[in-house]
Amino acid sequence: MRAGPSQEEIRRQNLGALLRFVHVRGQISRAELTSELGLNRSTIGALTADLAGVGLVSEEAPRETGRAGRPSLVVRPSSELVYVYAASVEVDRIRVARVGLGGVILDQREAARPRGEAIEAVRPIADFIAAMAATVDPEARCIGAGIAVCGLVRRDDGLVRLGPHLGWLDEPLGHALQDRVPELLPQVTVGNVADLCALAEHTRGVAVGCDNIIYVYGDVGVGAGIIAGGRRVTGHGGYGGEVGHMVVNPHGRSCGCGSRGCWETEIGEYALLRAAGRDGEGRIQGAEAILAVVDAAARGDATAQAAVRQVGDWLGFGVANLVNIFNPELVIFGGTLRDVYLAAAAQVRSRLNSISLPATREHVRLRTPKLGRDAALIGAAELAFENLLADPLG
Repeated sequence: MRAGPSQEEIRRQNLGALLRFVHVRGQISRAELTSELGLNRSTIGALTADLAGVGLVSEEAPRETGRAGRPSLVVRPSSELVYVYAASVEVDRIRVARVGLGGVILDQREAARPRGEAIEAVRPIADFIAAMAATVDPEARCIGAGIAVCGLVRRDDGLVRLGPHLGWLDEPLGHALQDRVPELLPQVTVGNVADLCALAEHTRGVAVGCDNIIYVYGDVGVGAGIIAGGRRVTGHGGYGGEVGHMVVNPHGRSCGCGSRGCWETEIGEYALLRAAGRDGEGRIQGAEAILAVVDAAARGDATAQAAVRQVGDWLGFGVANLVNIFNPELVIFGGTLRDVYLAAAAQVRSRLNSISLPATREHVRLRTPKLGRDAALIGAAELAFENLLADPLG
């Protein structure tokens, strides 16, 4: 028979639970922590003192409360002194931020993504990190870094197995970054952008309080972050959520994955531009091009309107299938699919109502991200903070 947890193990678990609560909720009083965590006042006091002693939180008396009696101390995450770096490697951009404990973006930089192997993307990320590090308080501590990338990421070691729209194959992105600035990064973790956007919105965005969500992320490719029962669904190796390669039109166009009629061939960036007659040589691409089509449709351009309706119809088709499979409370449209959804909400909802089962769709809500473009950076930061939150004194 296995022995029960020791007092030290229980203490460490409680420290992790308390720090995670403060990290997610922000400043909160000891009295509220006592109520929320179900621990007694003396235990909460001891735990917060331990965390304050290692600089993870601070405690101070609240401003005037207007109540009689001794006010409860307010506990705050040490955002300026405990931080991670977060990076998002997108099809055409690289964005890097310094994110403090509590999810506060303290600094942010971005640049066009250089073409080529992952090492080309590592250089600007490392340069941004070095530039930000030069401005940091010498007493502050970096916990590590997280990277969100458009591609299949192996969970065990962060290897980017395939980034089809980045031109990457078996790229050790995390190791390459750590090797470049080892003195600044104790550890680097890598995750899929859609999965990390879902994590961010579930922790701090529109999906707070929802335990079953699907975050559909689109640019040139399409992926999904899935949370079921409050837990991320990433599959055996970490490759789950590749909904862009769900075949929806067997007689459709060839896909870069080698199949035909994948969902991303019907709703991705190229699909909308092609339908709108804007995919020719020299045309603008990326988010700017998508917004141009959506804007033209709003101004009455018949070709753009037809393109938006067509892509919206296929968007609803795929979402209906996902709703039948996962029965989510919330479906979030991120990346360029945010703008497509807003322009084609009627087509999406119509397809959803005609295909999905009444029982699976009756409570589902369709939303856009609260965190916007910062979702990937916030999600990457949450990934980087995970070891600290699991064992604050480890």
